[in-house]
Amino acid sequence: MARFNNKKKVFVKPVSTKKQANVDHITGDKIPRSFVFSRCKLPGPLRQLQADLRKLMLPYTALKLKEKRRNNLRDFLNVAGPMGVTHFLMLSKTPTAPYLRVARTPQGPTLTFKIQEYSLAVDIARSQKRPRCPADLFKNAPLIVLSGFGTGEQHLKLTTILFQNIFPAIDVNTVKLSSCQRLVLLNYNKDTKLIDFRHYSIRLQPVGVSQRLRRFVQNHQVPDLRNLQDVSDFVTKAGYGSESEADDEAATVTLANDLGRVNRASSKSAVKLQEVGPRMTLQLMKIEEGLCTGGVIFSEYGNGDGKKKEDKHEDEESDDEDEEIDDEDEENDEEDGEDIDED
Repeated sequence: MARFNNKKKVFVKPVSTKKQANVDHITGDKIPRSFVFSRCKLPGPLRQLQADLRKLMLPYTALKLKEKRRNNLRDFLNVAGPMGVTHFLMLSKTPTAPYLRVARTPQGPTLTFKIQEYSLAVDIARSQKRPRCPADLFKNAPLIVLSGFGTGEQHLKLTTILFQNIFPAIDVNTVKLSSCQRLVLLNYNKDTKLIDFRHYSIRLQPVGVSQRLRRFVQNHQVPDLRNLQDVSDFVTKAGYGSESEADDEAATVTLANDLGRVNRASSKSAVKLQEVGPRMTLQLMKIEEGLCTGGVIFSEYGNGDGKKKEDKHEDEESDDEDEEIDDEDEENDEEDGEDIDED
């Protein structure tokens, strides 16, 4: 007898991924995108710093960029054009200190920073009593604030232009308040010549509203009123819940439209900043005309003999990085190809 196949064919719906736009539909400018990767083998803390920087650059970066140990700078540059990548953030490590290079693709310039100190996002969260990281915090790009760079020096002007263009521009007349949830602050100290790099989350609190009442509106939870005589005691009774701290007039704004359930239009709200991390203290060491090559526009060691010493120092650092990469290649000779994958 003939056998009949009663198995039903299962239709699997293909997964559709939403493609990000390359041009801002409001300003019409090209949206900057970035790659964050390393130029040598990094220790554990610096690998975590690399992950924190990728998260900071969201949503216009490759969060799950997969690097192979034989990839060189040209490999990243070849895929940067089709993907619309405009900036490279490259971490490296020498026996003396870690370095961060920020470059504009494809022709530069390249800024080399020495990382004097750094703290990871997890360390900052552990130091806080109530760390704040909502699910949609990294849905939009952060705002950029530069302080102390207006000294008129040429290398500081280049630094300002590069960091201003590394994040999408905003139009203050059309920007949505709900999209302004993060802030990147760079503060230059002209005495120490160091740059403080900070990453904050932005939240608004209505002025003159107690913390207990604010939580009631936000969380939709029924309060415990068993020990109260009237509902008004929940709002007016002294000592019930902690009142909001004194608000500084300089840190209050008047909203143009509603933002959430608590912050209403035409009402005053206090702007609160809470650090998210990572935190870095950077020192500008060198500015090159091209992409990690070309003439030196600025050097921390000055011109003449100082410049030669700097070039020699950089060459030694590059040799150390190449030796580390060669050692890794010897351990991984069976690994083929020079592909860069992005999930």
